[in-house]
Amino acid sequence: MDKPITTLFMLISVDGKISTGSTDNLDVDKDFPKIKGIKEGLKQYYEIEKTTDLHSLISGRVLAKVGANKPQKNLVKLPVSFLIIDNEPHLNKIGVDNFLKKSKKLYVITTNKNHPAFQRKDANNLEIIYYKKKIDFVDLFRKLKQDFGINRVTIQTGGTLNSIFLRNKLIDKISIVVAPTLIGGKDTPSLIDGKSLSSIKELANIKALKLTEVKKLNDSYIHLKYDVIINTKID
Repeated sequence: MDKPITTLFMLISVDGKISTGSTDNLDVDKDFPKIKGIKEGLKQYYEIEKTTDLHSLISGRVLAKVGANKPQKNLVKLPVSFLIIDNEPHLNKIGVDNFLKKSKKLYVITTNKNHPAFQRKDANNLEIIYYKKKIDFVDLFRKLKQDFGINRVTIQTGGTLNSIFLRNKLIDKISIVVAPTLIGGKDTPSLIDGKSLSSIKELANIKALKLTEVKKLNDSYIHLKYDVIINTKID
């Protein structure tokens, strides 16, 4: 498929959790800085994040969860273009304006014809990609490469979207920073959520990984990199 090279980049616990709990008021960005034994090495994750691709794919829900809809002063224009998947919408007008101010270019991908981004169609750094009923992610990734010339994308979405991308063979690489913690909880979001497999024939949806780099960081953090073996072979 002619699409951007994609890297799933996340901060996870040793047991694979990407949040501190099952509700939106719990979040690793807000909660890890409070916890002794975790907070000391956290800044390394944010330093690595600065080196990721200049096109960042995020969900509106994740952004709303971390306060993107609050008024923000002194926003600085970044060299990063943000691609935001947002159907509900989770972003309000303030959130859209915030990202217009700090994005090189803002892409809003939505099925919501009343999304507040449509009120800012005059913005010269805004692109709205609208799907009438359901986002076709295979088509979307093809559009990103063919229509917009985007060659590399870092994915930082939630477990459900990550699962959709994985099942549709849209993730090429994994880059995860493992924090020295166990969180637990069957309803706590993990790196890959979505519908569980329930039959032998679905084993082809499991993706093997090839380890490309292991780096031991300070304060018991680890940075792991993998290539995803896109086409699973079953013996």
